Amino acid sequence: MPIAAAWSAGLIGVDSVPVPVAAAISDGPPTTTTVGNSAAVPQETKDRIRAAVRNSRVRWPDTTVVLEVSSAATTADPAFDLALAVAVLVADGEVPPHRVAEAALIGELAFDGKLRSVRGVLPRLLAVRRSGLRRAVVPTDALGEAALVPDLEVRGATSLNEVLGWLRGDGDVLAVPDIATRNGPADPPDLANVVGQAEARRALEVAAAGGHHVLLVGPVGSGKTTLAKSLAGILPPLTVEQALESAAIHSAARSLTDNPALATVPPFSAPHHTISVPALVGGGAGLARPGAISAAHHGILFLDNVCEFATNRLEAVRAALYQGEIRLTRRDMTVRFPARFQLVLACVQMVTDRSYSRLHLPGVLASTQLPLFILDGYHPPTYPRAIPETYRTLKTPQRQSGPPAWHACQAARWRGR
Repeated sequence: MPIAAAWSAGLIGVDSVPVPVAAAISDGPPTTTTVGNSAAVPQETKDRIRAAVRNSRVRWPDTTVVLEVSSAATTADPAFDLALAVAVLVADGEVPPHRVAEAALIGELAFDGKLRSVRGVLPRLLAVRRSGLRRAVVPTDALGEAALVPDLEVRGATSLNEVLGWLRGDGDVLAVPDIATRNGPADPPDLANVVGQAEARRALEVAAAGGHHVLLVGPVGSGKTTLAKSLAGILPPLTVEQALESAAIHSAARSLTDNPALATVPPFSAPHHTISVPALVGGGAGLARPGAISAAHHGILFLDNVCEFATNRLEAVRAALYQGEIRLTRRDMTVRFPARFQLVLACVQMVTDRSYSRLHLPGVLASTQLPLFILDGYHPPTYPRAIPETYRTLKTPQRQSGPPAWHACQAARWRGR
C-alpha cells in the first residue's frame, strides 16, 4: 500500500497549528474514503480535489484512495486541499516526494485546478516557521502577506499544475514576493496639526504616556474623532512581533491589503454603534473570525456616540478590558482572540439622566477600575495662533511644518463669526 504525507496548517481563531496530512493507495473499488478525523475532510473536499486533479490533466488513481488529516485540525478547512491532492499524487507515483517533506502546502483548489486564497495565511505561516519548516507554497493572491513572515522561503502558485511542476524540479515556475511594490500603511493624523484644544491634546499626551483610557465629551464638530485618530500618532511604534501579531489578526479577518507592508503604527478600530455582538467580539459560522475589538489589539478602540451602544455591546468591551482577550467556546474547541487595546470614548454633551443611564456610568465603565479623562471637547481657538513647540516635536522632522494651509480658511471663518 503506497503511502505519502504532506504538511499544511490549520487555523483556530487567530492561532494556527501545523497539520500533517497523508494519503494511501490500496487495492479496491475506485472510491475516496477518510480515516481518523473525518470531520476535517467532508465529502465536498474529496470531490473538489478529485475534480481539480483530473481537470489538471493528471491521472487520479482508479483504486481506493484513503485520506487522513491529523486531529490537530478541529474543523473542515479548505486550506488542506493542496496538501491532500499532492499527497495522493505522491503516493500514486505521479510526482517525486523529496520536496514535499520540507514544505508546507496551503491553498484551496477549484474544480478547474486553480489555486484559491484562504483566510489567515499569515498566522498559518507563522506556525509553519515555528515548527521548523523553512519553505511554503501559497496561492499567488496571498503572496504579499506571506512575505511578511521572516526566515521563511515562500512561493506563490496559481494552479495545481504549477505546484506539480515545482515538485518535479522546475524551480522557476512559482512566483516570488515582490517587496518593492508593497503598500505602506497610511500615516495617522498628526497631533501637531490640531489647532486649539490645548486641554484635550494634553490629556492625550498623558493618556499615551500612561496607557490611560479617554472619554471625550463635546458637541458635534468639536474634533473628538480627529483627536482620537491623532492618538495613534503619539503612541510608541509597534515592535516586529507586535506588528506581526496585529497583521495576523487582520489576515484572519481578511482585512489586509493585497500587498501589505508590516505596519508599525498602532491600529485604529472604530465600530459603529449599530454593530452586532458577533461583529464586535468575533465569531461567525465555520471558522470563527476576529471582530472589531481584536482589530484594535496593540492599538486604539474608538467608540463614537458611546451613549448609543447597547448594554450588551458595552459589557463585551468591559469583559475584554478585564481579561485582555476574548474567548469563544464552542462544542469542539475554545477560540481565543487577543484584545489588549487603549479605549477612547466620545459622546455629545450628556446633560440628562437618561444619557448617563444609557452610558451606564458608573456601571460598565467605572467597574473597570481604570482611569478616565472626562473632557469638554469644544474649545474654539483664537486665531492667529502658533502651535507650541511641544507639539511640533512630536513627529519626525519631515512632518514638523505646522498646520496645513486650510487652517487659514478656518481662521477666516472664525474671524467672521
